Amino acid sequence: MFERFTRGARDVVTGAVEQSEQAGADSVDDGHLLLALLDRGGTRASFALAALGADRRRDDIARALTQTRRRGGLSQAETEALAGLGIDVEEIVSRVEQTHGAGALAGSGTRQRKGLAAWIGHRGFTPDSKSTLERALRIATARRERSIGDEHILLALTTRPGVVCEVLADHGVTRASVERVLYPTSHPSA
Repeated sequence: MFERFTRGARDVVTGAVEQSEQAGADSVDDGHLLLALLDRGGTRASFALAALGADRRRDDIARALTQTRRRGGLSQAETEALAGLGIDVEEIVSRVEQTHGAGALAGSGTRQRKGLAAWIGHRGFTPDSKSTLERALRIATARRERSIGDEHILLALTTRPGVVCEVLADHGVTRASVERVLYPTSHPSA
């Protein structure tokens, strides 16, 4: 599949690995893919993100992703649903951090990598991020496009239910809005 990636899409994947390294994470997740997309310029995805104003809100988006990791991956919607049941997630996170240290629920940098991956410093991709990249392939295929561009990765992130999709939507980036920017004369697909 990787051979079908455009240069821009490959740069996003490489950038996601760098984001993961900077965060001290054990693996590359969808949040790292999103931050790598936001850091790129001169591509179709960067054009769409700029048109939707997300490029100017990169710091807010990064903070939202960090907060989600701090909550152990719970989205804002999940946190609010638990609050409706009388469960204060922030209180639980605070207590866990008092006992185990800041970011204890984030899961980054805590696992020991073993074998060849540890020796060469390889960071694997989470199942969710692998699924996102596979979804990007399906989106490109459904649009009858021969290669997978960074715009397909962005579209995939807007369609995979979860934290990154929620954070994007909270900042005005949805599948429909991205498609309106990228494909103004066509109808939604895939």
